Amino acid sequence: MPHKVRIALDAMGGDVGASVVVPGAEISLRRHPDTEFLLFGNRAAIEPLLEARPGLRSAARIIHTDVAVKMDDKPSQALRYGRWKSSMWLALDAVKKHEADVTVSAGNTGALMAMAKFNLKTMQGIDRPAIAALWPTLKGESIVLDLGASIGGDAQHLVDLAVMGSAMARVVFGLDRPSVGLLNIGVEEVKGLEQVREAGRLLREANLQNLEYIGFIEGTDIADGTADVVVTEGFAGNIALKTAEGTARQFVQYLRSAMSRTWRTRLGYLLARQAFRTLNEKMDPRKVNGGVFLGLNGIVIKSHGGTDAEGFASAVDLGYDMARYDLLAKIEQTLGRSGAGDSAIRIGEVAS
Repeated sequence: MPHKVRIALDAMGGDVGASVVVPGAEISLRRHPDTEFLLFGNRAAIEPLLEARPGLRSAARIIHTDVAVKMDDKPSQALRYGRWKSSMWLALDAVKKHEADVTVSAGNTGALMAMAKFNLKTMQGIDRPAIAALWPTLKGESIVLDLGASIGGDAQHLVDLAVMGSAMARVVFGLDRPSVGLLNIGVEEVKGLEQVREAGRLLREANLQNLEYIGFIEGTDIADGTADVVVTEGFAGNIALKTAEGTARQFVQYLRSAMSRTWRTRLGYLLARQAFRTLNEKMDPRKVNGGVFLGLNGIVIKSHGGTDAEGFASAVDLGYDMARYDLLAKIEQTLGRSGAGDSAIRIGEVAS
């Protein structure tokens, strides 16, 4: 990609909108000066924030709309009144029209997925999109998907997730052949739902060159970093994500309570507060931020709605990497396509 990376921002998305989006874009621009921004939203709210940031102002353009999707809107409501004119829709449409390389929004997740699927459509051979995110582990980070884009799925859907997740891992981690594990209730081949066992068989027999299938993994293996990519359908994935977020908050609260119990523990906290701050940032989902919508004809990044400027910048950084290092091309390559032909990853036919 020889040109600058062009990023479309839903400037009105999230709990507070432009007051986080604009400074977050400025932070990301410092890290990636070869970026240009299209900010979609209310000019009156965005312009003063840009004028206070001359470096960002020279790399950004405002496209005005006073229509914004609310955080509590149902997807059907958002589509009904926000199609063609909301900041979320217009940011997605910029990718469809090749005016931007990636869209980043902190807005309503359900509305963003519905609009993205309606506007960008799914890639040929991919039935349903997925949400993938970086997950902190004892070894560094893994990619976990699907985190709630859709519920349920047959064996082929799980294979599609493995393909898309491995392509993302090749971009983010720079791996030639990322390891992929299927989340299951046990590592034995006889355990789990039929579709999970069938997906395992298909992946094992296909022996795809762009990923290394390592078999079933359990919930504890996610935090251990056993696999570079963890694959599960959206129901289980979303529960795993929310459980991990709740456990992280519980742990931090327990730690704060313990550290404030006596003057000795308070002194210990003062001496180690930088370490505790680092721990909190690593475990806070608002800081470790950015989910990728995979399987669409375009790159869409979902930021946590309650994030701060630094967290939003992390989501923008992720979008930059996905665009700069050709995520979509790598998914196509892993799918085994040479153009408009059928996908070689329909391995149910190949392996049977």
